[in-house]
Amino acid sequence: MRGRAGKLRRTACRLAALLALLLGAGTAAAQDAGPPRQSLDDAWWTGPMLANSAETLPPGHILVEPYVYDVASKGTDAFGSRAYVLYGLTDRLTVGLIPIIGYNRVSNGPNSSGIGLGDQILQAQYRLTRFHEGSWLPTLSLQLQETVPTGRYDHLARASDGMGGGAWATILGLNAQSYFWLPNGRLLRVRVNLTRTFSGDADVTGASVYGTAPGFRGTARPGDAFYIGTSFEYSLTRRWVLALDLFRSHGAASRVDGSTDPVNALPMPVHLQAGSSDAYGYAPAVEYSWTPNIGVLLGARVIVGGHNTTRSLTPAIAINYVH
Repeated sequence: MRGRAGKLRRTACRLAALLALLLGAGTAAAQDAGPPRQSLDDAWWTGPMLANSAETLPPGHILVEPYVYDVASKGTDAFGSRAYVLYGLTDRLTVGLIPIIGYNRVSNGPNSSGIGLGDQILQAQYRLTRFHEGSWLPTLSLQLQETVPTGRYDHLARASDGMGGGAWATILGLNAQSYFWLPNGRLLRVRVNLTRTFSGDADVTGASVYGTAPGFRGTARPGDAFYIGTSFEYSLTRRWVLALDLFRSHGAASRVDGSTDPVNALPMPVHLQAGSSDAYGYAPAVEYSWTPNIGVLLGARVIVGGHNTTRSLTPAIAINYVH
């Protein structure tokens, strides 16, 4: 655990050093009498594939951003859709929800019996500060998410029907966003997300996503998780943006305790444990906006390695609409 915590600290330090380098580059560009600087209003963004914005919506405005994706790993395609539906409640506070659905196709067993609900997410974000041109202070926000266990996770006739975890989870996050002007005068938008997930327990009956068998009764305790990610968006033209996310996540060990009741026999105690996991990767994307209020994102998330994690490629497309 100490070694993994050290890796996470080193990752955070590298991100901080990179931001400091970008800040220095932006300051130097501002002091140098080079090309004219692109104005903030001239750049139209949809947002990168992964990193959340630190901004909040004006009161009464809405943002709708549906994603469609395929988490492709060895022998499995997890097709899904998640849509960000956000509303500006006050100038500093944005609330909303993230509905999720999915369908699993597997090569070594039956596919999902149909499209199913995943665990849904409720979200609130409170803005602490806002970026202003000429100031070093970024936009900073606190984010609270609550995972509602609506996805099917136990009583499974086929494993591919498992879409959720069965446990409530609270996610606390800190989002940061700032702008830098590169030597050619073009804008670079940078985001940093830090989140910590606190999971509750899930009552489990029968075959489940936790690897239990029919006849099982007990409790699953998913491990807490930590995530750090950053994104870079380069305003190539007013409408075209090149984006890149870098991320690393850590999940603590999870446990399952209970018993299996075989026919004509005494209950057998069951204790399962999945070790901690680490994953890291990147997500390149291209953004195109027709107007300041509507645009499209095309990208792919790549999990390239880690510990107790599955490598995967996730192509995705999203539409971003603000009104």
